[in-house]
Amino acid sequence: MSVPRYAYLGPAGTFTEAALRQVVGPDDALYIPQVDVVSAIEAVRSGAADFAVVAIESTVEGGVTATLDSLAVGTPLVLLREVLVPVDFTLAAAPGTDLADVRRVAAHPHAWVQCRRWLAAHLPGAVHVPATSNTAPAALIADSLVVELVPAGDRVAGGPLGFDAALVPPAAVEPYGLAVLADHVADNPSLVTRFVVVGRPGAVPAATGADKTTLDVHLPSNDAGALLTMLEQFAVRGVNLSRIESRPVGDSLGRYSFSIDAEGHIAEERMGEALMGLHRVCPHVRFLGSYPRADDVRATVHIGTSDRDFLDAREWLGQLRDGRAH
Repeated sequence: MSVPRYAYLGPAGTFTEAALRQVVGPDDALYIPQVDVVSAIEAVRSGAADFAVVAIESTVEGGVTATLDSLAVGTPLVLLREVLVPVDFTLAAAPGTDLADVRRVAAHPHAWVQCRRWLAAHLPGAVHVPATSNTAPAALIADSLVVELVPAGDRVAGGPLGFDAALVPPAAVEPYGLAVLADHVADNPSLVTRFVVVGRPGAVPAATGADKTTLDVHLPSNDAGALLTMLEQFAVRGVNLSRIESRPVGDSLGRYSFSIDAEGHIAEERMGEALMGLHRVCPHVRFLGSYPRADDVRATVHIGTSDRDFLDAREWLGQLRDGRAH
């Protein structure tokens, strides 16, 4: 039997790979590293992968815009599961490098932001060299070490790395043969990144009582109170929002969509009623899946918003319509 194929942000050793390992082990799936999250998502759309694991939110940066924007357009995909990964960073370099030698630091943009106070205090004036992933610079350093072992006359042509050190996951230090210049350089010791498993639409995972529903919603243009109207669809039905972020639609200035995580499952009456309300008042609603919460926190169900409350109200209305109640 063939194993499922998972695209993820590589190379090996990224936090994304750590998230993927929580989902399925390497013995039970084919790991397909990608250069960025958009490529991972597109691998699912093209059929090159069955699933993708991508970052969607962090405690410092909020939503990962590349993921949100990629899911909002194109062939519809859905989120099937989420996992949480604690995040820490190590400043590492090729053996023999001293901290005093560091002038240019390679880092994924999110890593740079999450370590900027430490960098300002210990490497003032250091230049950021953007990297495509948290382990891409580690792989470059490892490749340069291999080249240095080859006699000068046999080396392949290539320029310098362009950086002196890199911000990498602690787990990437040993596999890539790096030297540690400083440990625990993240500014926030409570850093966590939320990852999601992306797949093709199909049967929605069953409700667990501790679920999220993710949506992308557009508002009517030039309609005063449109945002309030959209939010009311959730509020009046007792659906709490754990995340809401605006993203430009991209066709003109001033037009935005809203990426939303709502507490609950599409199979629940209150969430279904909220989605129907959105469908009535918003020009575009993209359902991106209902799936179990990684933290297993159950939604608070207020008086009048349980499934039984909605079903009783619907039955009462039916009785009124056919003259069986007054």
